[in-house]
Amino acid sequence: MTGTQQHQRQMLGAFIRAHRARLTPARPGTRRRTPGLRREELADAAGLGVTWITWLEQGRDVQPSVAALSRLADALQLSAAERASLFDLAGKKDPRALPDHVDDLSPALLALPGLMAAPAYLLDHTWTARSWNDAAAVLFVGWLDAEAPDRNLLRYVFLHPAARELIVDWETRARRLAAEFRADFHRRPADGDMQALVEQLCRDSTLFAQCWDKQDVLHREGGERRFRHPIRGELGFVQTTLLVALQMEIKLVCLAAGTSAV
Repeated sequence: MTGTQQHQRQMLGAFIRAHRARLTPARPGTRRRTPGLRREELADAAGLGVTWITWLEQGRDVQPSVAALSRLADALQLSAAERASLFDLAGKKDPRALPDHVDDLSPALLALPGLMAAPAYLLDHTWTARSWNDAAAVLFVGWLDAEAPDRNLLRYVFLHPAARELIVDWETRARRLAAEFRADFHRRPADGDMQALVEQLCRDSTLFAQCWDKQDVLHREGGERRFRHPIRGELGFVQTTLLVALQMEIKLVCLAAGTSAV
C-alpha cells in the first residue's frame, strides 16, 4: 500500500466518522459518551458488518463494493455532494460521478469570459482564475485586478484583507466556499496541487482549518451575491456557475446584474 493510498483511506475513515456523529439515534434520550450513531447502529441501518465499518473508519485496506457504498450512503443520509465524496474517497465510480478531468484549456474556452458584458471568470480545478473579463477585474479588487499577485480564489477569500471588505457576509460565504471546494478535492484526493493548497490554507487561515475539519460538503450553487466595492459602493449580482461539458471541473462563473443597495 502506498502512502497516498493510506492517506486516502484515512480521509475516507474520517469522513465516515464525522457523518456518523451527525446522525440522531433512534432513541435520542439515551445517554451517550459521544454524539451520533454507534458503529453497531450504523451497521444495522446499512445492512453491513460492524467489523467492516470499523475497518473502514480505521483506514484499513478494505475494498468496498459499489452496492455496499450505496447502502452506507443511504444509512448516513448523505446529500448528493456527500455521496459523491464517499465514492471518490473509496476509489469507486458512482453512476453520477463526473468524467475524468482535463487540465489543458482551449483558446476558445479561455475566451468565453471576454464575450460577456457582466463580470465573468473561468476557474480551473484548483479554483485558480485562468481568464476573466474587464468587468470582473473591476469588481474583484485584490484578486482579478492588474495589481493582484495571486489568482487563486480560495487564497484570496481566506487570506487577502481586501476580500473581507469586498464580500458582504464574508465569513458565511467563506465557509460555503470551503465546503464547495471539498467536493472537488474529494474527486482528486491525490492531486499534489490541491493538497498543497489545502495544507497552506489550513496553516495560514484559522477559519479555513476549522471549516476543513468539519468535513462539510456542498455542491457549488448560484444565487444572490453582494459586494461592498471601495469605489462603486454596495452592489448586487445573481451568480450562475456553468460546468464545461468535456471538462467538468472547469467552471465558468457569471455575475448577472441584480439588485442595487438600498
